[in-house]
Amino acid sequence: MLRAVMLRRGLLLWVSRVGGLLVLLCCSLSLLYVMRCSPPYSNDPPLSHILPHAGSNHPSLGGTRPETGAGAAGVGGAGPAHSGGPPSAHSYQVLLQEREEQHRLHISSLKKQIAQLKEALQERSQQLKGVQESLKRANGGPAEGQEGGAASQGGSVGEAQVAKSQPADLQEFLKAQLSKAEVTFGIRLPSEYAVVPFESFTLQRVYQLEMGLTRHPEEKPVRKDKREELAEVLETALHSLNTPSSEQDRRSAVEKAQASKVYTPSDFIEGITRTEKDKGTLYELTFRGESSNEFRRLVLFRPFGPLLKVKNERVDTTNVLINIIVPLSRRTDKFKQFMHNFREVCVRQDGRVHLTVVYFGKEQMSEVQSTLENTSREANFKNYTLMQLDEEFSRGRGLDIGARAWKGGNVLLFFCDVDIYFTADFLNTCRLNAQPGKKVFYPVLFSQYNPSVIYGSPDRIPAVEQQLVIKKDTGFWRDFGFGMTCQYRSDFLNIGGFDIDIKGWGGEDVHLYRKYLHSNLLVVRAPSRGLFHLWHEKHCADELPPDQYRMCMQSKAMNEASHGQLGMLFFRHEIEAHLRKQKLQQNSNAKKT
Repeated sequence: MLRAVMLRRGLLLWVSRVGGLLVLLCCSLSLLYVMRCSPPYSNDPPLSHILPHAGSNHPSLGGTRPETGAGAAGVGGAGPAHSGGPPSAHSYQVLLQEREEQHRLHISSLKKQIAQLKEALQERSQQLKGVQESLKRANGGPAEGQEGGAASQGGSVGEAQVAKSQPADLQEFLKAQLSKAEVTFGIRLPSEYAVVPFESFTLQRVYQLEMGLTRHPEEKPVRKDKREELAEVLETALHSLNTPSSEQDRRSAVEKAQASKVYTPSDFIEGITRTEKDKGTLYELTFRGESSNEFRRLVLFRPFGPLLKVKNERVDTTNVLINIIVPLSRRTDKFKQFMHNFREVCVRQDGRVHLTVVYFGKEQMSEVQSTLENTSREANFKNYTLMQLDEEFSRGRGLDIGARAWKGGNVLLFFCDVDIYFTADFLNTCRLNAQPGKKVFYPVLFSQYNPSVIYGSPDRIPAVEQQLVIKKDTGFWRDFGFGMTCQYRSDFLNIGGFDIDIKGWGGEDVHLYRKYLHSNLLVVRAPSRGLFHLWHEKHCADELPPDQYRMCMQSKAMNEASHGQLGMLFFRHEIEAHLRKQKLQQNSNAKKT
């Protein structure tokens, strides 16, 4: 047994020695191979400095592998090259494989992003298609996939319909546009130049302030794009009026029976509209109601997209009294003409008016009082007040005293002048566009040119009612005047009234107008087709300060005639000389023949 153990130990010792010799032999052969087969050293930069970095889109790395030399296969799993020596061929292969893997991953990522974009685009297309379908249905057109379609029932897109048919982000955007626009409440403005005025319109005409090169105060025929726009608005309003809402469905049976009226375009009276360039277009439409003193008003807003029904309310003006305040000094002939129109419009047609006359001075006071008493007796009219002030005329002070003298509650005031002509429709417009604590109405009246210039001679001038034609050569929109206004007494007192320190002509109306612009009340500024300034010769007193005198002279020039008519008057001597020459030339030619 001892011999067997000794034999096993000897065998192990021999095996270990043989193994050591074999290892030494392998190392020697490997060292000899490296020395014989490695490429010679070169001063050229290594290839790793020439190859593009990871992630490069170099075309030479588009997934191909360079062929390796024969010596590379013999290296097998050799480690990195010696420090400071050239890199081995295997390191090039590893680097290229890394580049290829990086490009493959980059291409895969791009493909995934393209797929996501296609999916998002498809989703947006479906949303847009849904919005277009809802608009087609709202405008009365057939939806996609339907043939023909029912007759159009209008284009009302209520808030509930918008919530169902439009994406949430679009709905929020439209609501934000509505909240930013000056629809229900006014915003503070720096001056009168920042006001965006309204345009007024009927079924046939649009009355505009920005007349462009044509300088036509009324547009007829209406431009095609504007005509289609207003037709859609009217159609939407009629659809809203004739389609019961959920709130109307809950009314009692008696109220439903009273609301059986079907509204048609003939019920439309007038509308006003304006566009805030960065928000949208506001429309306010007035329709005849179910009685002579009842109206329906719809407020619509287009936030550069579908219309949103803002308001559908019943406006009853039966008990809305207007206190017309007129400051006066002498001018009794004009006052008689004013009272003639007042008797016809306010007493016989409207019947809901109180007249306050504030007279300055004592001269001709008896004639004014006699004119009022005659009207009261002949027309059975008792709703008037005559106040006399023994002081220098001041329009602002007269209006201020007349407004503060009223003791019958919060009345609607209409500040007027003796040379103003208005219609019964204007009185309703005054009632509809003023609201206590919310908005005041500053109409733009149509100012008449000198009738002697318009019609050629005093003998050819027709009656006053026939002169009131809104045309380019008969007058102009007095957009620089702010004296005629409708506002509630409470708003007038809260804003501070007129600046009573201003004497004589002009300036007080602009100061009051600017006060409202600086407040949070909505100022409705729109041309009124029922309010006219009758021409009269204007005298600018030498006692006026320079700024007021300049304003007076500018107003005098504007009131006389149109640009073309003034040009004809200015060059009439040249025109007459030309006509004489033409006549002489004709006579000379006649003699020669």
